[in-house]
Amino acid sequence: MTASKTWMLWRDGKTVEEEARLLRRPAAELPVPFDAQAKKDIATLIDAFTRRDDALGLAAPQIGIGKKIVIFKNKNFDIKGAPKSKDDYDVLVNPRITQMRGDIETMNEGCLSCPDISVEVSRATEIKVRAYDQNGRKVNKRYTGFLARIVQHEIDHLEGKLIIDHEGALTYPKEKREFFEKLFQ
Repeated sequence: MTASKTWMLWRDGKTVEEEARLLRRPAAELPVPFDAQAKKDIATLIDAFTRRDDALGLAAPQIGIGKKIVIFKNKNFDIKGAPKSKDDYDVLVNPRITQMRGDIETMNEGCLSCPDISVEVSRATEIKVRAYDQNGRKVNKRYTGFLARIVQHEIDHLEGKLIIDHEGALTYPKEKREFFEKLFQ
C-alpha cells in the first residue's frame, strides 16, 4: 500500500474545493459484517496512520475515504513518531458517542486537514463510544481526559465537522495573516 495524501481545506495559500467537499460530507457507515471493500478501506487507513509521525489520530475522510472509520493513538501522546505496535492505537468503525460526562474542557487543537492553525475547542472529558473494531467485533469503550478529546475530534470528521466549525479563538502564523483573514471573514 502507498501512503495516502492527507486531504485539506487549503494548501499553499489556496482553498482546495474538491477536498473540502469530501471533508465536509458526512461519512457513510460500513456494512457489518465487513465486505472486501470495507476491509480494504480499514487497512488503507491503518497503513496511512502508522506511516505518519505527526498525528495523534486520523479519520478516513482525511485520506479521501468517505467512510466511518477512525484510528488514533491510545497512549504515548507526547512521544513523536508513528505507533510502534497495534497495542498503541485503537481503530473504531461506525463509532457513536453514547454518553458524554465530566467537565467541559477547552484546549487548543490542530488538525492535519486545517494546516497552520489552531482553534480553542471545548469538549467533554469523559465519553463512552459504541463501535466495531477492525475485525468487525462490537466494542463499547470509555475514554477520558486527553484521549476523550482525540476521539471526539476524529468522530467530528465523520460528521463533516472540523475544528474551524467550533466557536473558539483561532490562532495562525503572522506571515499567513492575509490568507486566513480573507478565508475567515
